[in-house]
Amino acid sequence: MIPRTLAASLRKAASGFPVVTVTGPRQSGKTTLVRSEFRDYAYVSLELPDQRAFAMEDPRGFLAQFNGPVILDEAQRAPDLFSYLQAEVDEKQVPGQFILTGSQNFLLLERISQSLAGRCAVLHLLPFSLAELTGRAPVSLDGFGAWAARKLHTPPFGLFELLHAGLYPRIHDQHLAPREWLAAYYQTYVERDVRNVLHVGDLETFGRFVRLCAGRSGQLLNLSGLAADCGVTHTTARRWLSVLEASFVILLLRPHHENFGKRLIKTPKLHFLDTGLLCFLLGIRTAAEIEVHSSRGAVFESFVVSELYKNFLHRGEQPGLYFWRSAAGHEVDVLVELGSRRIPVEIKSAQTVAGDFLAGLSYWRDLAGDQSGRAALVYGGDRYFRQGGAVVYPWFAL
Repeated sequence: MIPRTLAASLRKAASGFPVVTVTGPRQSGKTTLVRSEFRDYAYVSLELPDQRAFAMEDPRGFLAQFNGPVILDEAQRAPDLFSYLQAEVDEKQVPGQFILTGSQNFLLLERISQSLAGRCAVLHLLPFSLAELTGRAPVSLDGFGAWAARKLHTPPFGLFELLHAGLYPRIHDQHLAPREWLAAYYQTYVERDVRNVLHVGDLETFGRFVRLCAGRSGQLLNLSGLAADCGVTHTTARRWLSVLEASFVILLLRPHHENFGKRLIKTPKLHFLDTGLLCFLLGIRTAAEIEVHSSRGAVFESFVVSELYKNFLHRGEQPGLYFWRSAAGHEVDVLVELGSRRIPVEIKSAQTVAGDFLAGLSYWRDLAGDQSGRAALVYGGDRYFRQGGAVVYPWFAL
């Protein structure tokens, strides 16, 4: 098993909370992680029809069968169980009594807020980060954008190979063909999770909606245009987007609110959280196609945003990620917010750094009155260096 960064936060949470919930997309490794970290816990999967029926028909009897702590996998499948979990927790007051996992974040968090508020720590596990896949610690965001070059070995795979495969664990653990696995994964997601939650009658229209979102990855969200192109109402498009975001398929990167006296764009940017799934939806069949594809820059930008997002989530922290763009078109791809400190990050898929790559960073730093502050450029090349007051990171440094 490839070690997961979230493991330390998971153990810490279980030592202080009676219930710990790990959410994330299907096949992100939640079950593998919790079972490896809590080997002496009983384990029940509520995906199994007989266990789910037992939990729903006789919740007291279901919980009484366990003499110690237990892992309840896909806990959202038995929603009525949560009220009984609350009673058990309040009676025993034992840290780490229940470890819950769930892939339907929108259903799970609703039940937690209703029954387990204040009793449950919630952690999120996404597919592998690049650091996890290559067996090293993630880049420290506390030092990000400072002159702190690290000695890193070039990975045994290329950038476009990684972007095409994505980072779902099963693809890498079992050396599966990415396109075939992702096709089956997507079909399962649409046919099962979306139908269960949204009760979508026309799955073909929803599938078209998801593909239209893929074509807009890395762009400002135009909800009205997206709805019109798909042939659905504005309200339906908003609801479908919220489900895609809650199920960790997409991330809506919000604009930073500090305007420095300038008019700002207030619309979020849409990013896919796994580039393998994004490439599949874009119809990119091979890694070589990405290099010449019109969406190459958008795919790479989503990759970098996703890696920064995982850096926060897998340490048990809420992501402090935004973008910044003025009405005049000046833009910073990502602002990493660490308390009172903000680190502007530019993202370019090119393997050579051109002089104008740093223009957005320089403009933002002028407005912020922070020309000597930290700034970073992540690019598709393989060297560390400093240029124009920013630290330039190769793609595999994250």
